[in-house]
Amino acid sequence: MTETYDAVVIGAGPNGLVAANHLLDQGWSVLVLEAQPDVGGAVRSDRELHPDYVHDTFSAFYPLAAGSPTIRSFHLEEHGLRWVHSPAVLGHCLPSGEWATLHRDRTVTASLMDAQHPGDGDAWLRLCDTWDTIGDQVVGALLTPFPPVRPAVGALARLPKVGGLSFVREMLTPVIDIGRHRFGGFAPRILLAGNAGHSDIPLSAPGSGLMGILLTMLGQTVGYPVPEGGAGMLTQAMATRVRALGGTIRCDAEVVKVEVESGRAVAVRTHDGERYAAQHAVVADVAAPHLYGGLVAAEDLPASTMRKMESFEMDPGTVKVDWALDGPVPWKTEPPHAPGTFHVADSVEQMAEALHHVNSRTVPARPFMLAGQMTTADPTRSPAGTESLWAYTHVPQDIARDLGEDPVRGTWDRDDCERFADRMQARIEELAPGFGDKVVGRRVLGPREMQARDANLIGGALNGGTSQLHQELVFRPVPGLGRSETPVKGLYLGSASAHPGGGVHGACGMNAARAAVVHRRVRRVVRGR
Repeated sequence: MTETYDAVVIGAGPNGLVAANHLLDQGWSVLVLEAQPDVGGAVRSDRELHPDYVHDTFSAFYPLAAGSPTIRSFHLEEHGLRWVHSPAVLGHCLPSGEWATLHRDRTVTASLMDAQHPGDGDAWLRLCDTWDTIGDQVVGALLTPFPPVRPAVGALARLPKVGGLSFVREMLTPVIDIGRHRFGGFAPRILLAGNAGHSDIPLSAPGSGLMGILLTMLGQTVGYPVPEGGAGMLTQAMATRVRALGGTIRCDAEVVKVEVESGRAVAVRTHDGERYAAQHAVVADVAAPHLYGGLVAAEDLPASTMRKMESFEMDPGTVKVDWALDGPVPWKTEPPHAPGTFHVADSVEQMAEALHHVNSRTVPARPFMLAGQMTTADPTRSPAGTESLWAYTHVPQDIARDLGEDPVRGTWDRDDCERFADRMQARIEELAPGFGDKVVGRRVLGPREMQARDANLIGGALNGGTSQLHQELVFRPVPGLGRSETPVKGLYLGSASAHPGGGVHGACGMNAARAAVVHRRVRRVVRGR
């Protein structure tokens, strides 16, 4: 017997759960189907490495979630979520032992910068003031469907207060140039560049400046909070809210087909043969390559869509290492305030070089790394006096060469993963002599493991497709779309492959759900006539 719902959501990652919550708020009946044994997608946590240590399986810090109007609107604190913060938002230790520090108190951040280079403190506060004036409109424009009419109007009204076209020009300027123009010292420049490095946009390319300022200013305003108890508590709270509203979630229920009749999505089928009908919408929180020509057969799609998908570009792969440490990281020089997140690069220039290598199919000898001291941020993650630590770095999807002394082959089997993890660990050892002696357990997740644990992470890609400008806005996932609507009526792309792309902000899922609601209203009006 076919079960029927107003909407079927494929995937219980954060975007799928956001879509389900919004549709339930609109009075729809909703079924969420998830292939993995539990909800969460790339927002999960586990005790796999050591029973006394909680490690976030994929993502860990959530400034975009904390700043997202969508996620805030769900009041997830009423469903078990509790945000906690580390003493400092972000740190970057140079080989010399000097620290660049981003503190949630902007005056502390500024005073630390000014001590290193007089004048940088005031320049930092001016940047913060600019963000205070227009930042909410920038975030709104990024997280709403394209074109972002309402935020754009709000931004235009405030634009004269922040310098008019000069501000627009700066947002389009590469992050390396923004840092050099605004600041004289290393700290603000390397903090901005490191945050820009969270995406796969080259630091010398347009778009990197906006990304660097966005994440840095979010760190300055809302911080880089983490869910107490593990990243999975965020998606568990979303799932709890879905169930509280009467929604249904079924795990171990991999969807293998979206049925299309007369150009409309009408049902989905799971791997065990079950069929679930969707009266109004199917929201797919799946990577675009898995949807077009995968769950939706090529013959149910326009030939032009399939042609365009041939040039769809994934973002780089990822190697992530988790460590259980029997004590704190033994930094060569203690930071002025303990950071939850830290970046590893010798300089802005070395960071740019490493990211350029990745974009040119080359594995860097000295990778740029993003890392997290999770117990520093959340003491529940491991026993007192210890540290739950992770670091990840990007690697090419298709490797042409490796510049390291002990090169990987690019197969990312266990041997490749462990040898590359040694390279990553050595980078931290340089900054924290004796780090290796603190390790009581290590887990390495390479591109293969990433994809096995979440099919959306194709080749270990975290952002559902490259974040570079040629695949954003109206070009995401293919030219001419730029919205959650697909060529199939009633089918909406609600994953990071849709605008605005990767990050735990829920916008992709919310945009899809809102589009489904609007289209249902339009159909009612048309039928009423």
